[in-house]
Order: sequence, then C-alpha cells, then structure tokens
Amino acid sequence: MLDFITVNTHSSIRINDKKVIYIDPFRITDESHDADIILITHSHYDHFSPDDIKKVMKPETVLVCPEGMKKVDEMGLEVVRVSVSDKIEVLGISIETVAAYNKLKPFHPKSNGWVGYIINSSDNGRIYIAGDTDITSENQGVKCDIAMLPVGGTYTMNFKKAAKLANIIKPEYAVPIHYGSVTGSPEDGENFRKLVDSEIKVVIKI
Repeated sequence: MLDFITVNTHSSIRINDKKVIYIDPFRITDESHDADIILITHSHYDHFSPDDIKKVMKPETVLVCPEGMKKVDEMGLEVVRVSVSDKIEVLGISIETVAAYNKLKPFHPKSNGWVGYIINSSDNGRIYIAGDTDITSENQGVKCDIAMLPVGGTYTMNFKKAAKLANIIKPEYAVPIHYGSVTGSPEDGENFRKLVDSEIKVVIKI
C-alpha cells in the first residue's frame, strides 16, 4: 500500500510519482543520485542534512526550502525559496506550503516561517507532509488524500494529537512519521493507528 512512498527514517521521505521527490533526506544509506526535487521543511540537522542531500542529488535537482536558509546555496543546486501559504510549480509538479510550528514549545517558532508541503499529484491526489508542527489553525484546514504526520512528541505533536489532527482533516490515508529514532518510541506508529478513525487507512512505513 502506498508503494510509491518510502520513509527512510524519521521524517526522511522519498516519493516516486512522475518525479522523484525527497523530503528532508536524512541518514541515507545509498548514493542514488536520483532526486528530481528535494523539499526541505526547516533548518534543523535532522531535516536539513547537506551530507545526505549530496547522496540523492544530481546536477539538475531543484531544491525547495523556506526563506532564510542560506546554507542551501552551498549545495550548488537551483534553489526555490518559499514562504507560508505559497503555491508554486517545480518541474511540472504543483506544490503548496503550510505553516509548521509549535504553539507552546520553543523549538519551531511560528516567526521562523518554516513549512510543511502539499504535493499535488495527478495520479495519487494531494500528499501532505506536515513538517515539525503541532496542531494549528492552518493544518486543521488542510485538504489532502494522504497525510504524513509527526507522532513522536517532544519537538512535535505526539501520537494522540497527531491522531486528533488526522481525524479532523480526514485523509484517505495517514502515515505516521518522526518517531522511533531521534525522538519518540517505536510503538508510536501503532499507538497512532489505534486512535485514528476506522475509515482512515493508517499505513506504517517505519
């Protein structure tokens, strides 16, 4: 199920859907150099890892990141900088941004302008990758077919809050991410599944 999506570890995602799209490549084991597009949600080391980007990028790769990230220029790639609520097209793929931030925790301030992404796919619908976030007014309004949500707690919402968000936005599929390595326990994915409404298909990829 959802075989075109791979979660490498943590929040490192590969989507093979007309173009090969990586989101926050991290702890990549193979030097595939197959990325058409790389989406970076924010600048923390487990989301923006130059060493891992080098393993998946090729000369024509386009890198998309929030405004204010300067070190991406050192990668030697075409860079597209985005703000919250942007709608862009990259290599024929329509992409939207959604604010990603903590409401009470200090780790991801709203003022930083960090983002999640919605990838619009003609074959697989709207794919929402939430980034490091809590439940917010912005992400409660997301319309998507597939939602990839952080569940590990500490720096993001935990599995209970992530399940609440899934039940609010009601995607066809929900995929838990951001647990079991840097933060969260290996059980968080299954705990998330138990709290998600039965009509939503939960797909465990980690």
